[in-house]
Amino acid sequence: MKSFKYILIGFAALTLTTSCSKDQLETSPTTSVSGTTMTQSNDAAMISLNGLYRSMYSSGWSTTGNTHQCFGLSAYALMADVMGDDCIMSKQGSGWFWFDAIYNVKGRYTSSAWRSYDLWYAYFTYIANVNYLIAMEKDLDPSDIDKMYVLGQAYAIRAYSYFMLAQCFSRTYKGHESEPCVPIYTEPTSADTKGQPRATVQQVYDLILSDINKGVDYLEKSRMTSLNNDKSYVTYPVALGIQARIALTMEDWATAAKAAEAAIALGEYKIQPVEAGKFAINQSNFINTVSAANVMWGAHIIPDQAGMYASLYAHMDVDAALYAGYSRANKQINKDTYDRMGKDDSRRAWWDPADPNNGAGGYQQHKFHFSSLSTWEGDYVWMRIEEMYLTAAEAECMLGNDTKAQELLNTMVKTRDAAFNCTATGKELGKLTSDRTGSLREAIIDQRRIELWGEYGRVFDIRRLKQGFRRTTAEGWPDNANILLTNRPSDNPENWMWVLTIPQSEFDGNENMDDKNDQNNVKDE
Repeated sequence: MKSFKYILIGFAALTLTTSCSKDQLETSPTTSVSGTTMTQSNDAAMISLNGLYRSMYSSGWSTTGNTHQCFGLSAYALMADVMGDDCIMSKQGSGWFWFDAIYNVKGRYTSSAWRSYDLWYAYFTYIANVNYLIAMEKDLDPSDIDKMYVLGQAYAIRAYSYFMLAQCFSRTYKGHESEPCVPIYTEPTSADTKGQPRATVQQVYDLILSDINKGVDYLEKSRMTSLNNDKSYVTYPVALGIQARIALTMEDWATAAKAAEAAIALGEYKIQPVEAGKFAINQSNFINTVSAANVMWGAHIIPDQAGMYASLYAHMDVDAALYAGYSRANKQINKDTYDRMGKDDSRRAWWDPADPNNGAGGYQQHKFHFSSLSTWEGDYVWMRIEEMYLTAAEAECMLGNDTKAQELLNTMVKTRDAAFNCTATGKELGKLTSDRTGSLREAIIDQRRIELWGEYGRVFDIRRLKQGFRRTTAEGWPDNANILLTNRPSDNPENWMWVLTIPQSEFDGNENMDDKNDQNNVKDE
């Protein structure tokens, strides 16, 4: 495990000092903390967490060749969105995210410049760091709510990290419980730490559940902490949101409903209306402003921490004349998905069917813009209260509580379209995402596709729903065999095309894994 240990141990100190790229991150308030000192006090632990959260929106997770598409959590959400059926990449442009969209990264696992490496590196780095903090638990005084707050964050972050790794490096939980997933590390690592074999999907999810349950418990009990608990941190409601996401993927409908509805019931966040005039460059809106009343979790970006070209908005904001602009690698919505909105739905402002750059493609997005292009500012939003309504609605539907599900769905969507009123019932979904059943669950998923476009990672929903999909030129996809996935089994929900290959560096350094028996299927089938 030598190679992998260096990633973990080096970054257990490095994240706490400089995060990903040293020359970029020296402004982070973590310059004096190392892996050996970060547990000496609650304040030191919080300094280490500040560095970890900073790394969640920083570039540098790959080597220099691809660093501009490796900027943490929002990059991985966009990766999973362009892998789906709703977020159209109109052109290759400079190449960023194009290879994710055409599923042409699996064979590149020997390189440290591609997706397998940077995603593995990022999430295992988060895990390595919080393992130091979790080691503090043995000395926990139940009356020390500040330490409990630190531990709650650490457990929730580890749960979230393993959840994301499981979604990317294995097939879905349901039906694949015995298949190999990723190695499990729960203790602080050192240069002598032995590499672990791949655990099963079930074993990884068992750890995820244990961690998120403890995270939720600790964070609820420590709500009166004296430590910083603004929206950049994983607080109690955010932990509930993560718990809801995990439960949804595991088809644990009761837990998904309970967690999402608990987050709603707190009353700390409010559904925000879509005001068309605000979704433009150099305007603040709830997609680029963490302080918005509906935002549960995100990162406030200040000028000296802006990612510049290595940022979400450089890839999304077509009016900024950056990667989405000058290279015309526009992000567009599937025409069919757009047409599922009512004619008076205010979210139509997020896309422009009349944009001259659309051509024969989909509709150009205006949902994501810099709040200030001159300073490269635009906050990262990782969780909104609207998601909780949609999650709760789907879970209640699957529990057979159609009336409750309708109520939750209508409450949210009516803030976008006053005429919306869903009276559908039932759970049936089509074999393909384009097939229509008219069920309540389908209506809920339709609204997830619209509301969370560009934010959540559409392919994660496609896979958990066990649907296939096809891209067509009629929907707005370019007439390009690569992007249309002509020779790939996207219509088969059991396929391996979306499962990332494990980076070769892991096999080189981990004696308990070998690339002959443990590598994921490099081919798509």
